[in-house]
Amino acid sequence: MSDDVAPYLHAIIPAGGAGTRLWPLSRRSAPKFLLDLTGSGRSLLQQTVDRLRALTGDAGVTVVTGVAHADAVRAQLPGLGEGDLLTEPSPRDSMAAIGLAAAVLARRHGDVVVGSFAADHVVRDAAAFEAAVREAVDVARGGYVVTIGIEADHPSTAFGYIRAGELLADAADVAAPTAAAPAAPAAPTARRVLGFTEKPDAATAAAYLATGEYRWNAGMFVARAQVLLDHLAEQRPELHAGLLEIAAAWDTPDRREVLERVWPGVEKVAIDHAIAEPVAAKGGVAVVPAAMGWNDVGDFASLATLVPAGDGVRVLGDAAEVLAVGADGALVVPGSGRTVAVVGLPDAVVVDTPDALLVTTRAHAQRVKEAVDRLRDGHESLL
Repeated sequence: MSDDVAPYLHAIIPAGGAGTRLWPLSRRSAPKFLLDLTGSGRSLLQQTVDRLRALTGDAGVTVVTGVAHADAVRAQLPGLGEGDLLTEPSPRDSMAAIGLAAAVLARRHGDVVVGSFAADHVVRDAAAFEAAVREAVDVARGGYVVTIGIEADHPSTAFGYIRAGELLADAADVAAPTAAAPAAPAAPTARRVLGFTEKPDAATAAAYLATGEYRWNAGMFVARAQVLLDHLAEQRPELHAGLLEIAAAWDTPDRREVLERVWPGVEKVAIDHAIAEPVAAKGGVAVVPAAMGWNDVGDFASLATLVPAGDGVRVLGDAAEVLAVGADGALVVPGSGRTVAVVGLPDAVVVDTPDALLVTTRAHAQRVKEAVDRLRDGHESLL
């Protein structure tokens, strides 16, 4: 797709969060989306843009990030347009980031189809990702908010779940033509969403998978910009009004004044709670199921699955700096220049950085956040 052709999709990439369960690799100054966590030579943010390029071209990507990371994002994405990096004065959760980008894009381009994709996830099957997003775009043109439902291969308690209902192709009111949008073409796999569920316990997750009706919620949402904003106006009118005021000033000399005045009062809420859940209850959300090798890289246990094993141990970094004996399944991340020896500790996680050393196990990877929480009291320089 060349730059002079309108993008098939305008992608919004919220790039925020510190990835506390990946400390000490991920820090406030270097969050996980800026890191190469797969050994590919590309950061997670760069990989996200790479796999979207077939859908957006070079002119259809908008990144939303905090002021602290704006320069690093620009350095990693030198082809990003001057107006395609939106900086937030402070984090206000996903709805504010996505809603602001949608409002700015609507003012610039009209009622285009927008899609939100996290900057810090891994997708190993780019072709499956593209096929799912293309179907989602087709359905979104008919007025639905569409999410991508990830095929669940185990009863995880770390993710939210989407419950899928009937195929849209079997629904009488699917994609009815309107003055604002054409009817969507056939959507072979898209289903109506019956509901969203927060992270369940293990027994509930297993019961979900047994029904065949549930998919993991990866937080990917696709919709026409005006459909998204209209739902926001209905569900969160004050948030909608604030974002539209900021968007109206974004490409004017008044941006700074309006941001400083309005942004601190913008509601902090996730898009799942603000739009996806209430709109699904009214039948306005669809899901496109997909198996794409998705990983949210949420902790060192999930990171370990992305790093190839060599002699039983997985090394992210220079393997010459690692000595492993009886450490099958271990993940070692050398980063201080010294040799790291792991002996008799299968499934260990050892992360060595110049100012901090983490030693845990893959089974306790989720508990790294507890250590980070303790560091907030007197050890802020390590965060």
